[in-house]
Amino acid sequence: MPSAVSQPVVAQLTRAAIFLVVTVNAGKESEVAVRGLCADLSSLLRAVGFRDLEGRLSCVMGFGSDAWDRLFGAPRPKDLHSFREIRGVHHAVSTPGDLLFHLRSTRMDLCFEIAAQIMSRLASAVTIVDEVHGFKYFDDRDLMGFVDGTENPVGEDAQRAAIIGEEDAPFAGGSYVIVQKYLHDLERWNEVPVEQQEDIIGRHKLSDIEQDDAAKAPYAHNVLTSIEDNGEQLQIVRDNMPFGEFGKGEFGTYFIGYARSPRRIEQMLENMFIGRPPGNYDRLLDFSRAVTGILFFVPSATFLDNVTPEMMSTAPEHVQSSEDPDIANTPPKPSSSRDGSLGIGSLKKR
Repeated sequence: MPSAVSQPVVAQLTRAAIFLVVTVNAGKESEVAVRGLCADLSSLLRAVGFRDLEGRLSCVMGFGSDAWDRLFGAPRPKDLHSFREIRGVHHAVSTPGDLLFHLRSTRMDLCFEIAAQIMSRLASAVTIVDEVHGFKYFDDRDLMGFVDGTENPVGEDAQRAAIIGEEDAPFAGGSYVIVQKYLHDLERWNEVPVEQQEDIIGRHKLSDIEQDDAAKAPYAHNVLTSIEDNGEQLQIVRDNMPFGEFGKGEFGTYFIGYARSPRRIEQMLENMFIGRPPGNYDRLLDFSRAVTGILFFVPSATFLDNVTPEMMSTAPEHVQSSEDPDIANTPPKPSSSRDGSLGIGSLKKR
């Protein structure tokens, strides 16, 4: 069969983004509305994006663990599960979220318009639980003043880092994504001497040059978020965005990381919140608090294009949780191209 076409997970980074997280309301009508949007999403994007082809409008649609069971049943991606909270020196919370829409463009108005079209289609079928409008801040810095995403993989390296391959062939072409909204205490951060800030991050603030390995503090952010497997560095694709609202007094970074296995990101977060070794935690968390945390599965565009609104109409009223060992093994299929979905390898809790 032909290879599945991925959603634009590794699209070129842009200067504007909207992150929409919604829950699917109760009732079959809500589920039908969401499935109806899946196959139409590509045409909505073409219609809105055609207004400015240089605007590079894109949308990635992801599904939470419970939502996958409700909407599609089995089979399901191997490593899809609810985000597991992490309690260490600081707390990585787990929060509700059934669907993620990651909207990107060089223009915020294009992001806004596609968000409006999506929400018009879903109407009363969903409830928005989080909405963040992100922007690039000067020379790609976060609100703490450091360049964010310097080591992001590009090209084939990004594909290898983020897109599922033969390790989960029925879901090849897909990806996993974890999102977290971090709120910064900028007043306290700005009181910290620059040299100490650089030790916390592991980079020089002005030049963005990485500190020498021998000079890095063991708790530096870029030390704890660097993971290896058999000598090979395991990368993820980030597209973090600053955001802020003066009226609420909230300023922060929206973390979004794509990977072919969620374990990569989970290991990074465990290193940050618990420490490597335990207790040697990421000192950046003394100034930055995670207020959301959700894991989504991003099926291939091929999968979305073949979803039909009524594809689960003959499914049982109750679909068991992904962590229920008795979950059904035989799903209804939208078409023979169901194999163009996505997946990932086995996840082991450590």
